[in-house]
Amino acid sequence: MSMTDLLSAEDIKKAIGAFTAADSFDHKKFFQMVGLKKKSADDVKKVFHILDKDKSGFIEEDELGSILKGFSSDARDLSAKETKTLMAAGDKDGDGKIGVEGSPTSPPPMPHLSPSRGPPGFLFSLFMLFFTPPSFMALE
Repeated sequence: MSMTDLLSAEDIKKAIGAFTAADSFDHKKFFQMVGLKKKSADDVKKVFHILDKDKSGFIEEDELGSILKGFSSDARDLSAKETKTLMAAGDKDGDGKIGVEGSPTSPPPMPHLSPSRGPPGFLFSLFMLFFTPPSFMALE
């Protein structure tokens, strides 16, 4: 499966083009521009799996640095600063990787209620950071 099976090639091209300059990447705008806001949780999970190049179930810092190439092979790599900013936005437990677990339609698991589950992963983080209405979270 390719990214264009899930997202519009034209939307991807416009989003990549909007962030060609070094240190210009804005993850909130990019994810909105490529159309992830309109996608189902299943489609967002499929996008995650495309971006998870080593199929570990996590997106690590090296994969995150080349995240734009997951959308378009001729896109640039993120700068170290952009990569760290994006990692900080998605890595909620500070382990240096972003996981696929979590759900955009349910709150994160409460540690005291479900101790075997970790903090919310990529999907929940992505939706909470970028796509929830202001009543849930004010976007800066």
